[in-house]
Amino acid sequence: MSTDHDSAAPVRFDTKIAVLLREDLETWQRLNVTAFLVSGLGTQHPEVIGEPYEDADATPYLPMLRQPVLVFEGGKETLTSAHAKAVQRGLPRAVFTSDLFTTGNDRDNRAAVRAVATDSLDLVGIAVYGPKNAVDKILKGARMHP
Repeated sequence: MSTDHDSAAPVRFDTKIAVLLREDLETWQRLNVTAFLVSGLGTQHPEVIGEPYEDADATPYLPMLRQPVLVFEGGKETLTSAHAKAVQRGLPRAVFTSDLFTTGNDRDNRAAVRAVATDSLDLVGIAVYGPKNAVDKILKGARMHP
């Protein structure tokens, strides 16, 4: 049986997982927003989740995303544009708005997003999953996170 580490050739994915963060976030906010955004992908798209891990002592670990998550940053306009394109293309997406920094639980988070029209969301981060070329078009104008 072959495993990923047995092959010398790098694995190429025809899909992309990308997180776009607003450039004015504090470091703790960037980390928090990224973690929240990617957490939703596997719930609706199980193909993004790899196999469980196990160390040499047979201690089991949870599976993680099967491919890298690329993190980008941009201004508020870049996020608004990327979000609109993701919605228009119907790509799987997750959002994090500035209001979510003031809530303390999932119920209040969902209520905060539900209270605002799509075009008025104060986005601080979005995650997008889909074909590479479609995600690249959505992220136009964003730059890789330093």
